[in-house]
Amino acid sequence: SYQSMKGLSMCSVPKLKRSVLGFLPVLSWLPRYSLRDNALGDLTSGISVGIMHLPMGLAYSLLAGTPPVYGLYTSFYPVLVYIIFGTSKHISMGTFAVTSLMVGTVTQTLAPNSNYMTLNGTNGTAVLDSTALYNDRVQIASSLTVLCGIFQFAMGLLQVGFIATYLSDPLVRGYTTGAGIQVVLSQLSSTFGISTSLYTGPLSQVYLLIDVCRHLPMTNIGAVVITLVSLVVLITVKELNTCYAKKLPAPIPIELIVIIVGTIISYYANLNGLYKVAVVGQIPRGLLAPRNPDISLWGSVAGSAFALAIVGYAISISLGKTFGLKHGYKVDSNQELIALGACNLVGGFFQCHFVTPALSRSLLQETTGGKTQMVGLVSSVFMLIIILEIGTLFQQLPKAVLACIVYVNLKGIFVQFWDIPALWKSNKVDLMVWLVTLVCTILLNLDMGLAVAVAFSIITVIVRSQLPNYYILGRVPGTEIYLDIDAYEEVKEIPGVIIFRSSTTMYYTNAELYLDALQKKSGIDTGKLITQKKKREAEEKRQAKTEENKAKKEAKKLVLKIFCIYWTHCLTLFVSTPVCVVEQLSIAGFFCESIPKSCLFATVHDAVLHTLSQVSCHSSMLPFVVLQSTPNQLI
Repeated sequence: SYQSMKGLSMCSVPKLKRSVLGFLPVLSWLPRYSLRDNALGDLTSGISVGIMHLPMGLAYSLLAGTPPVYGLYTSFYPVLVYIIFGTSKHISMGTFAVTSLMVGTVTQTLAPNSNYMTLNGTNGTAVLDSTALYNDRVQIASSLTVLCGIFQFAMGLLQVGFIATYLSDPLVRGYTTGAGIQVVLSQLSSTFGISTSLYTGPLSQVYLLIDVCRHLPMTNIGAVVITLVSLVVLITVKELNTCYAKKLPAPIPIELIVIIVGTIISYYANLNGLYKVAVVGQIPRGLLAPRNPDISLWGSVAGSAFALAIVGYAISISLGKTFGLKHGYKVDSNQELIALGACNLVGGFFQCHFVTPALSRSLLQETTGGKTQMVGLVSSVFMLIIILEIGTLFQQLPKAVLACIVYVNLKGIFVQFWDIPALWKSNKVDLMVWLVTLVCTILLNLDMGLAVAVAFSIITVIVRSQLPNYYILGRVPGTEIYLDIDAYEEVKEIPGVIIFRSSTTMYYTNAELYLDALQKKSGIDTGKLITQKKKREAEEKRQAKTEENKAKKEAKKLVLKIFCIYWTHCLTLFVSTPVCVVEQLSIAGFFCESIPKSCLFATVHDAVLHTLSQVSCHSSMLPFVVLQSTPNQLI
């Protein structure tokens, strides 16, 4: 009817509006953007972040195995896309050391230098065809990025943002620390001005380190001097930025200053021509037309793409939720997957490599006054100017300077080594996860290391569920509070009542352990009770058959429901049992005449009061058992 159609349309229009605004958050915040409150902070922050994008884009593109200019593209296109789809106001999308290295592992594996060596017709020496090499690596990196974007976008649409919860904080921090060590090792050739072979697979980093040591006699002194001077300047000024953060209107853009000064010195001293110092090389001016990905590569990079998609998302949502919690706004985990997927999907078509937020840039965006996603637009305009007009000026920039920029921006990753003493004091299982992840990431390749780390983390969860802590609770005198009697001296047991609690979920793999602990803690032997029951049944043989069958059914239920003690000897009560668990027990036929739903209580104290009233009426009974449940305790 017309009325029903009208009602349907009225209901669907608000829902459609919410869906559109949820999918395109820019339509929510942009119309309400306050120039007066946000413009100055966003402008200042956008310029500061744009300045940082320049050195990081150039440096991290080398990690990805692509020419430096593609790092500038990566700092431009995806940032614009995030403005439209992203929900975080403070994360800075762009290049990141760990994910760039993961891309570089793929590009260098599928397109190694050895495949592009040609013989010089004049003297017969091998010459690298760098044009063909980098053209193929860019195609591999962009195709990989598109596939990563498809994975992330699809997961976002399927609402599986929870997948990041399977990467625990110790796992992510151990993984990024291990990847940071690989980043350092990958830059040693630029630091010492030497050439090393490509190594892939398990122990590749060990072989790389051995190769670096073997080539140390051929160190380029010019590259080492540049490295030492750059490191001293970068570290000193960055520490000054930290010490005087409250007094400085904005951090000193030391990375930009270093690459400008380094380029000028390299150009006028002709470091490349006279001292063979490796430089960035050609940086073309202008933007490139979009390019279709090479779908034929997807089969060989699917595993790496999925690992990259998960790691990138875990880093992104971790940073996003940290800033959201600090500034009081919500970051939608599923929408962030969509946003990150859109960034990589669109960026891949424009020959960018994988993007995710970087901690250093995100902190800079926050501390310099950035308040909305408009910061990304300002930094993108800055990067566009660099790409169109200024980028070509950095062709003589020594690669050793970029290596130093990579080193100093890994500080935020390497401070995670302080997790070791902290976890040693707080949680040794989490420490094991952290260390195993670190070692696996270094000794295995990044993909395999992540897989082993996740498997080990899951094993620790299973083991912890098999080795829970069991407690007998007592009452704090004069209160309704019940605590572990072994942990608190003032807590007193209640005569005739045993309050039993487990620290973990109970399910089929630990049900027997649960029963053993319950019997040990309560002092009630269910086997003995069952034997007494059978003797009593033998004496009551002559009773009516219906009564006998009923008794047998009750005995069977006693065996099946391992945590329930036979009701004629003691009463089992359940406390704080969630509705979903109660429904599950009802469906399974758990409740019956001997175990009614009246055994369920909202609090421990309610159950204790009920139990004490029963004890006063049945003084000959065994102690009452109260099982305190947690939301997932009964499965």
